Amino acid sequence: MRERLYNNCIKNHLANNRQMVFLTGPRQIGKTTASKLEATYYLDWDHLKHRSLISAGPDRVAEHCHLSELREKPAVIVFDEIHKFSMWKTFLKGFFDTYGDRCRMIVTGSSKLDVFQKGGDSLMGRYFPYRMHPLSVGELLHPDIPQNLIHTPSPTDDKLWNALWTHGGFPEPLTKSDERFSRRWRSTRNRQLFKEEIRDLTRIRELSQLELLGALLEQRSGDQLVTTSLAQEIRVAPNTVKAWIDTFTALHYAFLVKPWFRNVNKALRKEPKWFLRDWAAVEDPGKRAETMMACHLLKAVEGWTDLGMGTFELRYIRDQQKREVDFLITQNGEPWFLVEVKLTSKKLSEHLRYFQKATGAKHAFQAVFESDHVNADCFNHTSPMVVPARTFLSQLL
Repeated sequence: MRERLYNNCIKNHLANNRQMVFLTGPRQIGKTTASKLEATYYLDWDHLKHRSLISAGPDRVAEHCHLSELREKPAVIVFDEIHKFSMWKTFLKGFFDTYGDRCRMIVTGSSKLDVFQKGGDSLMGRYFPYRMHPLSVGELLHPDIPQNLIHTPSPTDDKLWNALWTHGGFPEPLTKSDERFSRRWRSTRNRQLFKEEIRDLTRIRELSQLELLGALLEQRSGDQLVTTSLAQEIRVAPNTVKAWIDTFTALHYAFLVKPWFRNVNKALRKEPKWFLRDWAAVEDPGKRAETMMACHLLKAVEGWTDLGMGTFELRYIRDQQKREVDFLITQNGEPWFLVEVKLTSKKLSEHLRYFQKATGAKHAFQAVFESDHVNADCFNHTSPMVVPARTFLSQLL
């Protein structure tokens, strides 16, 4: 098993903070594995006996975990998939307020932990979120907690780079690196999402139309979303499409990137772009490259934010003249760097120059996927620069 950044984040958090760890991320990303490595007690809501124990209340769980006994260091209790419990917020608040000085807690979920159950007491101040992502170039090269935002560039060997491109960043298919296994794994994962998780966690009953929407969107990764057009294709109301897309993003099947329009004349303001979490599922090479970059950038901005290194966002820019740059990273509300993704072209995009000037971003990169690693720091340059995607991605989380 590869050492993961998130194992180190959890270990560091438990040693230095009393707040609960809220570990969220896609199904089969490694949340349970990471949390079990630190667990003294592991309680899974999907396990019938564990469910009965949690339902009996905080005192019963404390008794099961022997929290009245003297310990050299606090016990670590993992609550897996507890968001499926209708009273999960009330339970966690009560348990933390009563027993938080005797233990440390890790709470995991494959959906956002506040999406489906809105009731209960606020957990404000009682937890820190850690959003778990697929394996990335940066994490494979630098699994330790970063001391700086940007790593020094490091080479990625061809075998690992090709495996990431072909099989994606989810641990099991990447580790196997077998095309038949990856296809079966992806098919099973999608079936579980549409047939089980959405059915169990939402009130959606039109599952056949929902699957049709998922199939339509699978090969549109990187496209702008126009809900009225999608609604016509699958014959449902636009608000229904919007609600279903919200469900897809809540369950970490995909994510949306909103446009940036501040200080950009006649920029688009509404239409978000849609990206799959599993870039290896995207057949078109150009769309796969853009999706792989989007996944790496989202991991970086959420990781930097979760680690307290600032507030970061992932956006894109497009104006009414159809000039576009694929991605913009903001730091504490201000443009930091732009990224235009190319599969092979090394001719510098004029749109990159235009939007760097318009936004005032410090850096502007054209990241080329079919380009060999260069052992030089991309972030040493402030003028627009064509860089190998391998080099650029090695400097992120």
